[in-house]
Amino acid sequence: MKARTDGREQGGAARRRPVQQRSQERYERLLDACAGLLDEVGAAGLTTKEVALRAEVPIGTLYQFFSGKESLLAALAERNLDQYLARLAHRAEAEAGGALEVAGFVDLAVEEFVAMKRAVPGFGHLDFGLVDPVPAEVGDDTHLLDAELDNNAAVALRLSAIGGDLFTAPGYALALRVAMECADGVLKLAFRVDPDGDPALIAECKRLLRCYLADPATAQGTG
Repeated sequence: MKARTDGREQGGAARRRPVQQRSQERYERLLDACAGLLDEVGAAGLTTKEVALRAEVPIGTLYQFFSGKESLLAALAERNLDQYLARLAHRAEAEAGGALEVAGFVDLAVEEFVAMKRAVPGFGHLDFGLVDPVPAEVGDDTHLLDAELDNNAAVALRLSAIGGDLFTAPGYALALRVAMECADGVLKLAFRVDPDGDPALIAECKRLLRCYLADPATAQGTG
């Protein structure tokens, strides 16, 4: 198992997780400040000093929680994923009591992602990984969520857990991994074409994922 050398704990973004309420509030303010600044200056222009200033906390407090810029971005990506999965689980429960078919799950997954792209601060620059070009201070943006799995693989694993019985058949682990790569590419294109997300490309993303994941032969790797 390869050890990390960037000061970030394996499989976790933060150097120290806050326990006390005051520390938790500061931690969240730092992530909020990071998200807001991403919208203003992008990932390349983001600095830990400016994040601390915007959050109104001493720079030393930031470094109690985060080892540096990569660690801070990783924590925000992790929070984004937690928020996305919570929203998706809530929608799935509300729409069909949690008993969705694959096509319905796919549609909700894409819709919630698009909704966050449009409304959540910083999400256009950093969703579950960096959308912007990688800053020099960030050593490996492909493993912001997990030290061993790349970002899309980590998201696929978490989505599988949310989907429950939908994705228990053999081969679905690989199918979800491939689906994540496809969705990542198409949705990035949709938001390059239109800052609000091109509707035609978003619809094509849904269609692509529905067709691929609904085919038992494809999902089980026997086609």
